[in-house]
Amino acid sequence: MSEYTTQMNAARQGIITPQMKAVAEKEHMEPEALRELMAKGQVIIPCNKKHTSIRPNGVGAKLTTKINVNLGVSRDWKDVEMEYEKVRSAVEMGAESIMDLSSYGDTRTFRRKLTADCPAMIGTVPIYDAVVYYHKPLGQITSEEWLDIVRMHAEDGVDFMTIHCGMNRATAARFKENKRLMNIVSRGGSIMFAWMEMTGKENPFFEYFDDILDICQEYDITLSLGDACRPGCLADATDTAQIEELVTLGELTKRAWAKDVQVMIEGPGHMPMNQIAANMEIQKTLCHGAPFYVLGPLVTDVAPGYDHITSAIGGAIAAAAGASFLCYVTPAEHLRLPNAADVKEGIIAAKIAAHAADIAKGIPGAADWDYQMSEARKRLDWEAMFNLSMDPEKARRYRAEAKPEKEDTCSMCGNFCAVKNTNRILDGEIVSIFDE
Repeated sequence: MSEYTTQMNAARQGIITPQMKAVAEKEHMEPEALRELMAKGQVIIPCNKKHTSIRPNGVGAKLTTKINVNLGVSRDWKDVEMEYEKVRSAVEMGAESIMDLSSYGDTRTFRRKLTADCPAMIGTVPIYDAVVYYHKPLGQITSEEWLDIVRMHAEDGVDFMTIHCGMNRATAARFKENKRLMNIVSRGGSIMFAWMEMTGKENPFFEYFDDILDICQEYDITLSLGDACRPGCLADATDTAQIEELVTLGELTKRAWAKDVQVMIEGPGHMPMNQIAANMEIQKTLCHGAPFYVLGPLVTDVAPGYDHITSAIGGAIAAAAGASFLCYVTPAEHLRLPNAADVKEGIIAAKIAAHAADIAKGIPGAADWDYQMSEARKRLDWEAMFNLSMDPEKARRYRAEAKPEKEDTCSMCGNFCAVKNTNRILDGEIVSIFDE
């Protein structure tokens, strides 16, 4: 029998697990320092005992900001091979997490293949799968059946699950009393709200939360406490429903920690830039420092087709203010399921936001990458610049599409290149721009 039940349980016993050692090495920190943060719940290592292909990653305080990639088949987009290709591409591009949001077909086979082959953290939303799996009217799904799906996902090896347990009947009542412009935009939140309204019953994820914790403890699954009331537009940001749910999630966090179950908290959503930092502070206070996982936030509602940019702006601010995990947003957000090109654009935008935030937070080594790029630019070493780029393929392609007359310049400045000319002057050479 194992000496510990979960990574958090090990940390609290003073045990440094192989997963902790691997994460500490990646993060350039002492394993003991990581263990202490995990014992407090401020860092998590989502790592289901049955996900043997995983390369562990840590999420939380003092660590690099991680990114998650959502994908999965739907009734309108059934190409499973395309989704597998998205997974492969996302992992190659450095995404630490894949979230399977499949809502059609043989979801279990797809999920099991992910946990069998994929080295990234795998997350799911059981509430989606219950509707697909039982294939019956929503109001006829029983409380026991909702929980059975959670156990099935655990057995399939997923590392974290979004559980919409903060949307209970009390929260739902407050939501109805305090009208919103966009109502509920969370798919899982809307499903559970509808189920409660139709059946008159309490949210089973809230009512039987201790049973869910027992499942999580058995498999060492991280709970991603879902934000059913996240704002879906700027007008609803930081409203009563959002904060009421966050209070409940903070209470549930303490119950999870009492059973050594790892937790992260999901957050907004759409939000004006001037509210983001304050929301991070509210979350850290109400949820006792548990890692914060944010979708965006999207800082404007008017950019469909460019929401990877609106999300990256909000994500950089959120992560600099304390968020630990960014869910990518693609250009297809609000419009359609993303294709492979959309996924790439979304990943790059999220990686830019995460890296910018790591620099702002002073994460050790984060700025070294930028320093190396600056050195390459000073030398006009194009090959080094390409290799250091976040997207080397695009950087090479852009230069190749407009080749300059002089190989040591680009087509923007040519012989007017400030770097080239300053280097020459400092080396004692003569600069004659038009004669060269």
